[in-house]
Amino acid sequence: MKVCTARAARALAGPRPFALTLTLTLALTLALGACGGGGGGGGAASGPVPTVVTTPAITVPGNPGSSYPVPGAALAVNTSVPAHVIGTGTPASCTGAAVVAAVAQGGIITFNCGPDPVTITLSSTAKVFNNKPDVTLDGGGKVTLSGGGSTRILYQNTCDAAQVWTTAQCQHQPSPTLTVQNIAFSHGNSTGQTTDGGGGGAIFVRGGHLKIVNSVFTNNQCEGTGPDIGGGAVRALSIYNNDPVYVVGSTFGGASGLGNVCSNGGALSSIGVSYSIYNSLFSHNQAIGRGANPARAGTPGGGSGGAIYNDGNSFALQIFGSTVQDNSAVEGGGAVFFVSNNLTGTLGLTNSVFARNPNPGFSTAGYPGFFILAAPGQPVVSNSTLSP
Repeated sequence: MKVCTARAARALAGPRPFALTLTLTLALTLALGACGGGGGGGGAASGPVPTVVTTPAITVPGNPGSSYPVPGAALAVNTSVPAHVIGTGTPASCTGAAVVAAVAQGGIITFNCGPDPVTITLSSTAKVFNNKPDVTLDGGGKVTLSGGGSTRILYQNTCDAAQVWTTAQCQHQPSPTLTVQNIAFSHGNSTGQTTDGGGGGAIFVRGGHLKIVNSVFTNNQCEGTGPDIGGGAVRALSIYNNDPVYVVGSTFGGASGLGNVCSNGGALSSIGVSYSIYNSLFSHNQAIGRGANPARAGTPGGGSGGAIYNDGNSFALQIFGSTVQDNSAVEGGGAVFFVSNNLTGTLGLTNSVFARNPNPGFSTAGYPGFFILAAPGQPVVSNSTLSP
């Protein structure tokens, strides 16, 4: 608790289901060590590429049987009139280079890769340009974007000059908005990508907005150690006006061997960012760092938030109709690590299940799998179960 106390004091109508038949892959070898590489979120991190084998498909993303009402702002984008269509009807026509080029141009992006599920491997990161239209990627329930075990998949950063500064306050601007829907992300790896603190093996977003709908994240990773760095699947910073990142009807992990991994926040990680999560499933994600934050003497730091890592001052985490189970953390919060340094943050758990989220380090009494420093009266728990 001494480490946790020091950390706290440190200033700083529902989703539409679809038959998603994705061929997902399982990494047998994870390159979790620090690999060289630089900023910008761009090229592939150095280090060995995992060997992959085919695993059973996840047929429907999200939390089975849950249909908690979703606000209009969180619904999927209408993609009936795309700006770009990747592919000409065959798997071979759907390439990583085409994805990178389309994202750079912005707008609504769909896929025409044939009737069967397809995995598209990116050898370089697809980057959103801030002076282009908002990006929506819709995989139609058939597309998996893969980082091949060595590449971060998507990157948006309003404060990256290489992606074009468009306002005088890059850290506080409403656009662009990145939406991913009806798509899967697998084997993304941001190890060695250090711009703005790194993290976000599949998706890194700083500034603007982010929305995730009916999507699946498996076997994504970032650094294995370090305080604050996090987001094996997703890392979010500086979202405009503290609007929430919406996560709707999506799966992070989903089965043994498919979880996302990072020092902190195996699935989601952020500093000062709010999340509204609906009808989603988080399982088998891991926070594998050691030494917490700030790092204990003689340790590299990290290890908190098996599924979700939230840190900062004033922000909210709201979880509706979701299941968070079988995640783990070395330090605190096997399910959720929630630290509001100024004790204004709010945490709501509604119609949700939290089970089997161990953390041998530290936790909040009465809330197994959680470490919470928040506003008075938090968390607000409604029709939810929390069990060891």
